[in-house]
Amino acid sequence: MPEKELQRYFGFSTFKQGQKDVISKILDGNSAAAIFPTGAGKSICYQLPALLLPEMTLVVSPLLSLMKDQLDFLTAHQIPAARLDSTLDREQTNRIFEQAKTGELKILMISVERFKNERFRYHLQNMRISLLVIDEAHCISEWGHNFRPEYLKLPHYQKEFNIPQTLLLTATATPPVIDDMCEKLDIARENVVITGFYRENLFLKITPTVEADKKNILLKRIQRAPDAPTIVYVTLQKTAETIAAFLCNNHMNAHAYHAGMQNNERESIQNRFMDGSVACIVATIAFGMGIDKNNIRRIIHYDLPKSIENYSQEIGRSGRDGELALCQVLANRDGINVLENFIYGDTPDKKSIRQLIQTIKQNEGFIWEFKLSRLSNEINIRALPLKTLLVYLSMEGIIRPKTTYFDEYEFKFLKEPETIIKNFSEERKQFVFTVFSFCQTKKIWTSVDVDGILNNYATDRKRIITALEYFNEKGWIELQTRQAVEVYDILTQAFDIDAVTEKMHTLFSQKESHGIKRIHQMVDFFESRSCISRQLAEYFGETLEKEHCGHCSFCKNEKIILEKTARLRPLSDLNFNELTGEFIQAVDQHAGAANLTKFLCGIYTPMFAKLKVKAMPNFGALEQYPFPDVKKWVSINLS
Repeated sequence: MPEKELQRYFGFSTFKQGQKDVISKILDGNSAAAIFPTGAGKSICYQLPALLLPEMTLVVSPLLSLMKDQLDFLTAHQIPAARLDSTLDREQTNRIFEQAKTGELKILMISVERFKNERFRYHLQNMRISLLVIDEAHCISEWGHNFRPEYLKLPHYQKEFNIPQTLLLTATATPPVIDDMCEKLDIARENVVITGFYRENLFLKITPTVEADKKNILLKRIQRAPDAPTIVYVTLQKTAETIAAFLCNNHMNAHAYHAGMQNNERESIQNRFMDGSVACIVATIAFGMGIDKNNIRRIIHYDLPKSIENYSQEIGRSGRDGELALCQVLANRDGINVLENFIYGDTPDKKSIRQLIQTIKQNEGFIWEFKLSRLSNEINIRALPLKTLLVYLSMEGIIRPKTTYFDEYEFKFLKEPETIIKNFSEERKQFVFTVFSFCQTKKIWTSVDVDGILNNYATDRKRIITALEYFNEKGWIELQTRQAVEVYDILTQAFDIDAVTEKMHTLFSQKESHGIKRIHQMVDFFESRSCISRQLAEYFGETLEKEHCGHCSFCKNEKIILEKTARLRPLSDLNFNELTGEFIQAVDQHAGAANLTKFLCGIYTPMFAKLKVKAMPNFGALEQYPFPDVKKWVSINLS
């Protein structure tokens, strides 16, 4: 019985709601999905089956923090588990590969990008896997709140590596997103377990707040219980720094956290929050996913969340111990334009889209190879929208992802090359001799000329990589890889460039409209004259029996009207030349309306990195203004 195993491995006497149902479906040989609120115990749904299934369980997580907390929990319960990430050294990585291939590991955690790693794929072919677990599975749906193009390839990877079962885990999926996830991974609707989203221990408070008063209102709230574990969510990295400094200057134990920090710094801050040495984290949404701290007493949104799904996910991190917790939004309409500008920034210019499509059309042959970062810089489309565009073109039947390989292999000899060659005889000895003959050593590191080997020996790339991996495993060399190259099949070049460009731009425009709609849907949700808890449950397809929860602003008869509280000067009163002169001089021929608007609204593009635009004093000067209004004003001044 699963209860006995639950007690034996984890020390829990009973399952939480929904857990046993999901586990039973997995142990019966079905693929399944667990749609549980944050903190409701999704992890056990894969952790227990992983111990009972014959082979290893492979877990895909979108963030390092998700893996770290779950791995710490598993290690504490003496369960053989590991994670693969860039923080590991060669020996650690090799040991994990060996444990995975011999069956010593029961759980291996990776990011979705790891599937594209040529070295990982080599080792994965020799691993026996019973179950693929996709954490934050809503990322696979384009209509989810955190769509990741790489996730769309997971069904392909499952088939490629013959993984028999899949388990989807998420806390925030609306009915349409659930349908989308299940369709993509061929999961029967009867194998989807939804436990509900209502949390009776959370007080949902919406506080209409004048922008100028937010700092002091926040400070007074923190001062009521200075040591209570608290997360304050903000939109921008600079706001995280400013508000954390303000709280510290007022003797509060607070720290900023955002994606602009180094990985080791973020991990240190997270650990200090987990052990209680930091009481308050002021963070962008980079913080919180997978954080398993059950006594968070306050989630305060200093800025508006990005969507209802984000709001639900973020407040779900509080009160996991079942005790009362406050979820407060300091709300006004001032930050709406900043949220919208992020969405507008993810819509590529039509000119850039056309440039990519023309590249495909004019490619010689039907194999297209490129480095993502270089292509991103060349056509001035950020990495995430570029990946989305490649997905759209795949869905259009123009291209198809083939593989990813590394352009540069280099290694450090740990044994003399002659000693390594002596381990082989006949044809293999000649092959290894040829490999080393086309390697060039500079001081310590030796670079591999893969093309030179292929041109001078009757072999293929796979054998060369396999040999290098083997030498690495034996401890004869220390292998490193650089410069990932994406390889796509071009399925057709018989298309009209202008027509495809228009269609792709339309898809991005629809995605943009959907994102803008979600922001206003959230504002309407906060202002609605009905129970907030009930509305939230209904949004995710759950119907509450009672009409009033009794623990939200509406049920406490608090009037909620969100207003615009900061006064902005009319754009017509601003000096265009003063705001844009330095930028126009720096970018020269690239100073079109689109790039100027992104510069003024603080939206980063690949071209800006090269020109160090972010350091210019007027970068983001108009971030509080609506993007379409700024674009119109810029166009008028350029004409």
